[in-house]
Amino acid sequence: MADIEELQRRLTAAIDRIGKGVERLDAASEPPEDPVDIEDLQARLGASEAALEEERIAGQQREERIKTLHAKLEDAQATMKARMDAQSEATAQVDLELQRLRKANEQLRANNKALREANKAGLADPHLINTGMIAELEALNAARSAETAEAEAIAAAFKQLLPDDSPREDA
Repeated sequence: MADIEELQRRLTAAIDRIGKGVERLDAASEPPEDPVDIEDLQARLGASEAALEEERIAGQQREERIKTLHAKLEDAQATMKARMDAQSEATAQVDLELQRLRKANEQLRANNKALREANKAGLADPHLINTGMIAELEALNAARSAETAEAEAIAAAFKQLLPDDSPREDA
């Protein structure tokens, strides 16, 4: 019987120790209840989430602005390329016309020289010489006009390349 009592006492002591260990585990697993810290942390979390959302929105707005700026840049580049192509074409056309005009002037001068020499030899009509001289003067005036047109085309090209804040002649 003494053995039974001893075993009962040992079992009771073991059960008490187990109960105390379970209580300690329960106490350790429960967070400390400090309402000020929890409310403060929740407020900080809410503020952080709001700030994060604001940053997301700002980032999206920046991305949209960047897309808009890229589109504007592409449009400006396309416009500039079109202007450059048109200017190149106009310059090429002016150059072609000048080449034709210069060639015609050279032929006209050669013809007039031949007419003058034929007149000296007594073989030409003076009226034809006068007509040739008038044609030569008209060709020279046309050459001058073509050169003026060429200079104006070059000036127009420079005006497109200069910034708008350049000094104005009429100011």
